[in-house]
Amino acid sequence: MAVKKLFWQDPYLEKCTARVMRIDGSCITLDETIFFAFSGGQASDSGTINGYPVIEAQKVDLEIFYQIDEGHDLQVGQQVEVVIDWDKRYNIMRLHFAAEMVLELMLKHFNNSRKIGANITAEKARVDFEWEGNISETFPFLEKMIKEIVDSNHAIISSFSDKVKEIRYWEIAGFAKVPCGGTHIKNTGEMGAILLKRGKRLGTNKERIEIYIKDK
Repeated sequence: MAVKKLFWQDPYLEKCTARVMRIDGSCITLDETIFFAFSGGQASDSGTINGYPVIEAQKVDLEIFYQIDEGHDLQVGQQVEVVIDWDKRYNIMRLHFAAEMVLELMLKHFNNSRKIGANITAEKARVDFEWEGNISETFPFLEKMIKEIVDSNHAIISSFSDKVKEIRYWEIAGFAKVPCGGTHIKNTGEMGAILLKRGKRLGTNKERIEIYIKDK
């Protein structure tokens, strides 16, 4: 049975109680968790399981494996407390959705753009595109549109399109419905003010947009 992913039910949870299901040396699994593991370009959470820092969180199919200190004293069946670094999680959620807005606006309004990569951390997000020329020429339009979306404070729906396979999506009514298994903010106003920068050149006709939160 796959771990119950509480970070989808409530991405604003900072801690939860879980039961250890399996132990293989320093690698453990839980029956439920709020600790997101790297997936879809979104960075893993940081935090602890019963006070032990999580060294690595790895998603394999529908399961999540956590690597902690080899000297741990955890036992199968034991109740443990899972705690995440909330500031990191919230920054990631805000930057994640800012990246989603950049991507959707580019695809909607610039027919010659195509996504070729993405990554979201607590410090910045980036989206890479196939693009001829200097992609920063799109920034005045993108920043204007994103500000309007932020100011409109649209509700963000996040749910399953296939619960068995754990396929999820986010949706803003009248704007877009997009497959995505990350953690999301509740409304667009939470993104706040953002800053766009042109990233390093990736090669011929390959451009990068970097995204920052202005209040950080």
